[in-house]
Amino acid sequence: MKQRTNITLGLIIVALLAAGGGYWAGNRGTGASQDAATTGANSAKQERKLLYYRNPMGLSDTSATAKKDPMGMDYIPVYEGEADAEPASANQIKISTDKVQKLGVRTEAASMKAIDKIVRAAGRIEPDERRVYIIAPKFEGYVERLHVSATGQAVGKGQPLFEVYSPELVSAQREYAIAAQGVQSLKGAESGAQAGMKQLAESALLRLKNWDISEEQIKALAKSGEAKRTLIFRSPVSGIVTEKKALQGMRFMPGEMLYQVSDLSSVWVFADVFEQDIGLVKSGARVKVKINAYPDKEFAGAVTYVYPTLKAETRTIQVRVELSNPGQLLKPGMFAQVELAVPVRKNTVTVPLSAVIDSGTRRIVLVQVKEGRFEPREVKLGARSDDYTEVLEGVKDGELVVVAANFLIDAESNLKAAVGSFGQTVPGSGAAHKADGTVDAIDAKAATVSIAHGPVASLKWPAMTMEFKVANNALLKDLKPGAVVAFEFVERQPGEWVITGIQPAATGKTSTKAAPANLPAGN
Repeated sequence: MKQRTNITLGLIIVALLAAGGGYWAGNRGTGASQDAATTGANSAKQERKLLYYRNPMGLSDTSATAKKDPMGMDYIPVYEGEADAEPASANQIKISTDKVQKLGVRTEAASMKAIDKIVRAAGRIEPDERRVYIIAPKFEGYVERLHVSATGQAVGKGQPLFEVYSPELVSAQREYAIAAQGVQSLKGAESGAQAGMKQLAESALLRLKNWDISEEQIKALAKSGEAKRTLIFRSPVSGIVTEKKALQGMRFMPGEMLYQVSDLSSVWVFADVFEQDIGLVKSGARVKVKINAYPDKEFAGAVTYVYPTLKAETRTIQVRVELSNPGQLLKPGMFAQVELAVPVRKNTVTVPLSAVIDSGTRRIVLVQVKEGRFEPREVKLGARSDDYTEVLEGVKDGELVVVAANFLIDAESNLKAAVGSFGQTVPGSGAAHKADGTVDAIDAKAATVSIAHGPVASLKWPAMTMEFKVANNALLKDLKPGAVVAFEFVERQPGEWVITGIQPAATGKTSTKAAPANLPAGN
């Protein structure tokens, strides 16, 4: 019996020890699990880096420390890696990278460049006035024979043009021949007779020279001593006969033009520059000239003179350009297109012209802040060339600007709303938000309603009671405090939330009282 009692007591002790061991093991396992969970939570907290606290109403205001807004709402913490971890500027536009690729958006960096303005003008080819020669005898006579009988004929320097007969010329030749022979015959006579004859010879010679008789002809006359019946007139220069009035057998008077010869190795271009561009054109500036007859050729020249008068009919000023004309490709009378590159700015911030959206009252450039995020900026522009424009204010050197599909971004993201008042809009402005709540109070005179609403996921708002304006007083009809409603609202201005549609939550039907979001409250 005693042995039996001892066995029973032993079994009880073993059971107690087993129970105690199990309890200890269980507590140890639970503690280990709790420690592991706590360690994991702490590790997760350590991995999530707190960046800042954002305004619970969606305004652009942020804070480095936790605080409350004027309505008593806590600022919402934003951690690294969240979608809105980087605070956007108030007027930035967000577009998904996938949609950016579909729109075909291209960007280019604003850069420091020299702005060259291209001044274009229409012109015409004319002979160089300094290379135009007129042949007009200084004595009366007759055209005896024509050596060059057609206008436009090319002639060389010294080539015979025509022969003339003149009684005056024959008489002057005879006088000189007789005087020259007299000088030779009186070499042994007294000095007085020699001086008189010599003076007579010099007078006859001077008369011939004044009539443009060449030195060769005078020497031949002095050598032969015989006056020739006709005298040959030669071309003074190589060129083209641009005018011919001489006819065989015609009589001419002193000073009458018989031939005009033009040297076309160099020509002038008279360009008509518009009044607003004339201040950019200076003498010596290099120009490019294109001729319709030679579309594949480009001629280089320089501005030699800017005329001092303006044509009132066309509001243009004539500019003279000098061009060399090898091969005489340029013909007088041809039309020309003149291009003059004028340096307006030496080194300035420039963007492509395609980057500028001009509304007529302001000029906007879309700047890519980061991938999928764009910021519209109003810019002040300066000088411009064919492809680039100077930016005086609004864009800095190196910033990426949108040069293609910027108008598509305008349509895609409602850019007009974003740039309506710079620095005042917030991400998501203009978008409609939905919420459910209970009407707390109504002020028909101020066109406002106070609603205790639930969380608004699109704005990350918690549940709260706040006052809304209504887009139209008709929306307040049939509303009573305590009514459960479903409503839509937008942000018309920063911090001004306007209800555009409201209905009893139980109906589930679209409100027929919805008003346009752009109607002012109280109308």
